[in-house]
Amino acid sequence: MKATKAGAFVACLLVGGALIGGASHVHAEEPVLQTEQSDTLTLPPAGPHRVLVQDAVYEHAKDGRIYVVDADKARLMGMVQAAYNANMAGNPAAKAFYVAETAWSHGNRGTKADILATYDSRSLAIVNDEELPGRALVTPKAHNLQISADGKKIFVYDMTPGNAVHIIDANTHKVETSVDIAGCSLIYPWTDANRQSGFSSICGNGGLVNVSLKANAVPTLTHTAPFFSPDIDPVFENSPEAAADGQAWFITYSGLVWPVALGPDSTVGTPFSLQKLAGQKPGSDAKNPFDVAWRPGGWQLAAFHRKTGHLFVLMHRGTFWTHKAHGQEIWEVDVRKPALIRRIPVPAPTSLVGITQDAEPLIFTSDDQGDFFILDAKTGHLRHKMPHLGSSLIYTLSSGE
Repeated sequence: MKATKAGAFVACLLVGGALIGGASHVHAEEPVLQTEQSDTLTLPPAGPHRVLVQDAVYEHAKDGRIYVVDADKARLMGMVQAAYNANMAGNPAAKAFYVAETAWSHGNRGTKADILATYDSRSLAIVNDEELPGRALVTPKAHNLQISADGKKIFVYDMTPGNAVHIIDANTHKVETSVDIAGCSLIYPWTDANRQSGFSSICGNGGLVNVSLKANAVPTLTHTAPFFSPDIDPVFENSPEAAADGQAWFITYSGLVWPVALGPDSTVGTPFSLQKLAGQKPGSDAKNPFDVAWRPGGWQLAAFHRKTGHLFVLMHRGTFWTHKAHGQEIWEVDVRKPALIRRIPVPAPTSLVGITQDAEPLIFTSDDQGDFFILDAKTGHLRHKMPHLGSSLIYTLSSGE
């Protein structure tokens, strides 16, 4: 017993000595910290699979942002700010992109400033901040801010004091003129067969106004006859168009697709039913709102691939007034025939579908957790998942789109 106690005592001394010896190192000289070196990275030229992703950040929407993503590697390359309810558009050559935003001098009050920021696509530096006469501060809509097919004109939709579109020279960054489009809204750019450029807007009577822009000439306006009923079967404002081809596909809540050849005198084609292409009965309109069917819906609810002429539409099961519901499938349609090519399941219910414009296209979707999904457009298989890229992913913009 005595030996055991003595051994324990010696052990305690040894441990204590070790502790005392270890404590002496606390007073060792602190290492000298190295001065942080700042630098600026430059991104490589934008390829076909670089995509801009807009995050509205609904929980604190004044802090909106746009992410620059390498979709091949599922890698976040950079980010720029996009204040409350901003809009984005891209230069066709992918050398720059634009963000229309609104800010106040005292944060949430004070003098209001509507701004068009131009960002260099490689440095992400602001090249120009142009103050606008105004812009439509509602919700982020793709067709509030658009650019001509040649990249020379930028169009900004405004509602103060009346419906108008401001036209900005992309080289000088200056507002050239403003065109009143009373009773109409949004911007669908086009270039016609004579390479004349302009844009069309949706009007409250169910028709379009067409605005022709000629060099050194006053813009001229024409109107189409009404072709859809805003009260019975309205069209989605985020219906896709291809400015370089002068084509648009206006999708209605019931599932009709109206093909339109946009131009100085836009021509409306014969509509087709998405459901009938899938061998189902057409979706009902507001006259029979409780009929359950597959229907289009979402925020960025459709995307168009120019080279194939394929339209990708988010579809879900629901009644007529479920146009904001998340898509459960993507229906791929060849609009030239028209014919349903296939139905692609999505990784998670989504309000967003986007696509790149190259020969090996990628499809983009998201979910309510801010995850970003990258699919192979040819197989429909998931390539990458970027967990929680943001919080409220609502739009994508690819090079050449």
